[in-house]
Amino acid sequence: MSGPTQCFGPCGVRRGAALALVFVTVLATAAATGSLPHDGAKSSGTATRSVASTVDGDEVAEAAARAVADGKSGKEAAEEVVSRSGDRWGAVYDERQYKEFEQALDGSYTGVGIAAKRSADGLVEVTRVQPGSPADRVGIEPGDLLRTIDGHRIDKRPVAEAVALLRGDRTAADAGTTVVVGVQRGAALRTETLRRARLTTEAVTVRRIGPDRSDSSAAVLIEVDSFTRGSGAEIRDAVRDAPAGAGVLLDLRGNSGGLVTEAVTAASAFLDGGLVATYDVHGEQRALYAQSGGDTARPLVVLVDGGTMSAAELLTGALQDRGRAVTVGSRTFGKGSVQMPSKLPGGSVAELTVGHYRTPAGRGVDGRGITPDLAVSSGAERRAETVLSGLGGGS
Repeated sequence: MSGPTQCFGPCGVRRGAALALVFVTVLATAAATGSLPHDGAKSSGTATRSVASTVDGDEVAEAAARAVADGKSGKEAAEEVVSRSGDRWGAVYDERQYKEFEQALDGSYTGVGIAAKRSADGLVEVTRVQPGSPADRVGIEPGDLLRTIDGHRIDKRPVAEAVALLRGDRTAADAGTTVVVGVQRGAALRTETLRRARLTTEAVTVRRIGPDRSDSSAAVLIEVDSFTRGSGAEIRDAVRDAPAGAGVLLDLRGNSGGLVTEAVTAASAFLDGGLVATYDVHGEQRALYAQSGGDTARPLVVLVDGGTMSAAELLTGALQDRGRAVTVGSRTFGKGSVQMPSKLPGGSVAELTVGHYRTPAGRGVDGRGITPDLAVSSGAERRAETVLSGLGGGS
């Protein structure tokens, strides 16, 4: 593999909302606007348009340096330049926020253990509660609606904003601090006080599927929520440990992205070398390659939806273009612009858009997404299992 360590994802969403999406893992379909942190270049974008312009990194650094020399905030000066630039996904983070990003890369975050999405009525609906988390201990369940956070009504507000409130501001986003949540279940509304805690996530889960899961040839379902450190190796190991001849259903629905190096490692589990993606940085073309020795014969179906973003789209595009998998579900989100972080005077970090990535066949993902081979609006997992069985995957 060539190129810098990267994170292809909507990691550059501005300040609190982006951080909240990292720490509480909001895997919303259309409402999610943030993703995982990075280790270098990364990708983000928008479902409606590509970034129209980019800002000169030197200009941002110079603005920060002047502010620091004048005894002012370098971060605020940099933010002002980025906000005027037209770079929708450009953002500036302070040292604490960036440190939290780095910790989140290891699957660790401070929060309450709630994932959420926009409900059909436009409200904030709990989609997942992490076992053993503060939210789990007070009995919050998937399907509950979040109506207030610390007394603020969040009806119709973006999910990212709601999760930012759960995360807390820079003085409240620590383990042990509390947040008061108004929760609705049916017609009943109750208030719960949650104490934020340091939590760890499982980005990859593996289980057998099919009518007879005890059968040695039963298909394997690999669900990947995000590409944090080590997730690619977990996917590779799950494929190696699967029974001979058993098919794999790779579920990337709701995967908000993450480190592209992990996505490339995941691609290497199914490919014997070759191109995974190309991208440009300030016009300079670069490429990402799979490692050799992957399993190229095992039947493979990839599940995607509108919440499949960034690094997950890069993986999907590679497997689809290389003819390695049948993709099932709905069109992916469409995030494919590359961003690079740089440290600024005063200690803050700026993330600025520098280019875009393409699939092995040269398709641009940003603003377009990836159309699955088999479009399914409902019952996608059941349909995917049927396809896998038809490929001889044993489901």
